[in-house]
Amino acid sequence: MYILPAGGIDPQSPHTEDEVYYIVSGKAQIQVADENRAVQSGSIVYVAKNVEHRFHAIEEELTVIVFFAPAEYSLKG
Repeated sequence: MYILPAGGIDPQSPHTEDEVYYIVSGKAQIQVADENRAVQSGSIVYVAKNVEHRFHAIEEELTVIVFFAPAEYSLKG
C-alpha cells in the first residue's frame, strides 16, 4: 500500500521490477517516461522496470496498491 497526501511529493525512483498501480482512492497525475495522465479511484497504471515515474499534482490523498513482478528488489544485483 502506498499513500501520498494531497499536495505531497512522490520521491520514487525507477525499480528493477515491473509494477502495476491500482488507485484505491484519490486524484492525481502520474508521469511515466514521457507520458503524463490523470489517475483516480479505479485507475490502473503499468510501469515497466527501470522506467522513470512518479505521481504529482496530488489533488486528493492518494491510496494505491502496488504490485511488483517479481517481488520488489528481487532483481537488484
